[in-house]
Amino acid sequence: MDFRIGIGQDSHRFAIKKKKLVLGGFQVPNYLGLDAKSDGDVIIHAICNALMTAIGKGSFSVYADPLYRRGICNSTIYLKEIIEKVKTYGYSINNISITVEAGKPLLEKYNEKIKKSLSKNLCLSQEQVGISFTSGEKLTSFGKGQGIQAIVSVLLVK
Repeated sequence: MDFRIGIGQDSHRFAIKKKKLVLGGFQVPNYLGLDAKSDGDVIIHAICNALMTAIGKGSFSVYADPLYRRGICNSTIYLKEIIEKVKTYGYSINNISITVEAGKPLLEKYNEKIKKSLSKNLCLSQEQVGISFTSGEKLTSFGKGQGIQAIVSVLLVK
């Protein structure tokens, strides 16, 4: 069996203007969104980066930027594009591990909803998606509540 491991990271600061917070394809209620050209979904962006590195390609922005220029801002569409690239190399996702650093909002209460959204978008069981949340003891700008960071590892199998 052929395995590939990918690691991805993404981060954004909170938006100044009204924008909805989307994480893992789930809209977190009552919180200001993240400053980005797209919906700013740092979890999906980090997953896309992890998938791209696992198949030996570069940053997913190579694919996301042209989609954005066509008016597509929904990160779940970006994810579908990247998953198709992974499939063309003959791989499938075995599991995903996600760590999210944010001082605010407190996201643990949304864990199951984010996991459910991700498992649907990734065509995985919820047991194949692991998510942990941390404030990082407020040592970084993310822990201090200035934005959100996601770090993802993914295992692909052929």
